[in-house]
Parts: sequence; structure tokens; C-alpha cells
Amino acid sequence: MNRSAFYAAVRASLFAGKLTQAQVEGMEAIFNEWDKTGQKDPRWLAYILATAHHETGARFAPIEENLNYSAKRLMQVWPKRFPSLAAANPYANNPERLANSVYGGRLGNDEPGDGFRYRGRGFVQITGKDNYAKYGLAYNPEAASENDTAARIIVDGMINGRFTGMTLRAYFNETSNNPVGARKIINPDANGAKIAKDYEAYLKAVKAAA
Repeated sequence: MNRSAFYAAVRASLFAGKLTQAQVEGMEAIFNEWDKTGQKDPRWLAYILATAHHETGARFAPIEENLNYSAKRLMQVWPKRFPSLAAANPYANNPERLANSVYGGRLGNDEPGDGFRYRGRGFVQITGKDNYAKYGLAYNPEAASENDTAARIIVDGMINGRFTGMTLRAYFNETSNNPVGARKIINPDANGAKIAKDYEAYLKAVKAAA
């Protein structure tokens, strides 16, 4: 791939004419990991990039789950856990206590403090000891916040269905091209159409740089 041609294309179509060094470094990490897979379908690479774009707010830097919520926001995010202000107040603006409450005792978190220790990190936020262990990070969860590790997780996870069980091949193959539905690879939320629009721009850039 002609990286210069790729960056010129996305700089114009997705980044208002300017890319930061951090954004380039994040994309380079994804490219390097993609090259290791031997995969060739440009749609797969474009959708990985579009997903990282969305999940990181276009920063292309690994992010850490924001658990610093107000009591009112906790009631919106976890209405069953926090049905009232009285229930939410003890966890408001206390990320560590909140993580240990909402993630403790599940996702492989079986030790005190695991909920916060294995909170979401990366280009796509893996959560829970079991998911960290899939990538050899059970004893070094902070590594998910490094570009190379975050890239390994997003590329492998989307190709092999390690997040929701859905894979890139299920949506991009010989008979299907479904960037809206492909959101289910990460999270079956309402962002499919938005990500699909960015995907088209990334696909055009990948093909232009081939």
C-alpha cells in the first residue's frame, strides 16, 4: 500500500485537511497488524479503520473507559442497577468503586478490584479478565492502552469474532457487502449507518493507495 496516498485521501475526506502524529501512529499500528494477517480484502481493512475511528472519536489513540459519571447519568446508563439517586449517589464520580460494582463477579473478574483493573481499554474497549486473558494480558492489562497491542486486539477480534462472535467475513464476502450490519461485530447499537459512511471513505482511500 502507498501509505502517502492513503493519508492524503483520508486527510481530505475525514480529517478536515489535517492529521496529527498520534493519529498517523495509531493507523500505522493497525496497518502493521493487518499486514501480519495476510488478509487481502480491502473492505475488511476499511471497516477496521472505520471502527477504530468511531470508537476513539477519530483520535486513533487507545482510550480508557470513562467511568466518571454523575448520579443522574448512572441512572440512565444502568437503570436496573441504579434505579434512584439514593442508589446511584455512592458511585457517582467514583470510577474505581463503580467499576468494581458493575463488573465485579462477572467477565472472569473473580478477585477484589478486578472490575476496575480490567476496565475497558484499547481501540475497541475490551472489558473483564476473561477478555484480557484471550490476548495474554491477564497480568498486564495496561498494555491494552499501547498502540501495538490495541491494534492486535482490534484486528484479531474483528477477523476472528472475539467480541460478539460475529466476524468480518460474515458481512464482507463473495456475496455480501453489509457495512451497516457489520456494526454487530463490536456492538449491536444504533451507530451502524454512521460507521458505514466513514467506511466508504476509508475504502476509497485504501483502494486509491493499493
